Amino acid sequence: MAVVLSSTDLTLRPWEPGDADALAALADDEELRRWTSHRIAGKRDAVRWIALQEAGRKSGERLGFAVLTAGRIVGHIVLKRSGSGGGACGEIGYWTGASARGLGVAPRAVELLTAWAFGTGTGGGLSRLELIHNTGNPASCRVAQKAGYALERVLPPRTPHEAERHLHVRERGTVPLP
Repeated sequence: MAVVLSSTDLTLRPWEPGDADALAALADDEELRRWTSHRIAGKRDAVRWIALQEAGRKSGERLGFAVLTAGRIVGHIVLKRSGSGGGACGEIGYWTGASARGLGVAPRAVELLTAWAFGTGTGGGLSRLELIHNTGNPASCRVAQKAGYALERVLPPRTPHEAERHLHVRERGTVPLP
């Protein structure tokens, strides 16, 4: 059974093959390409990317969701299983399209997925979630903080051409920051 999460104005649902055109349009965004590692150039790439999301869902390694407001896809959020924190740990990643930036969509999506991931009967009862972003992306830092993720440390670049990254964390039972 596919997981669908919703609040009063936001829905997180699995990506569907019919979302390829919307995904390709969202991915045609210079700012998005600046901060994300995936590249989607047109519908064919979008179809492939959506198939990878479904494969990750089936394997249980990653749960990718389309983020919708008013029935329109405006972004993506993913929960990946992680071993870096020990025990029941996961990592959240996200992005929003240009039309949704600055409207509080990303922090609300992160909070909705976080609540589900920490739920003992729903998301697997994870005890720690990590959120990692490029240190040069202050908007992602604000999203993490608004969703109650504390900055734990700065991670060094993994390759000579990669920037430092912020590691934000949230433990189950912590109260989100205002």
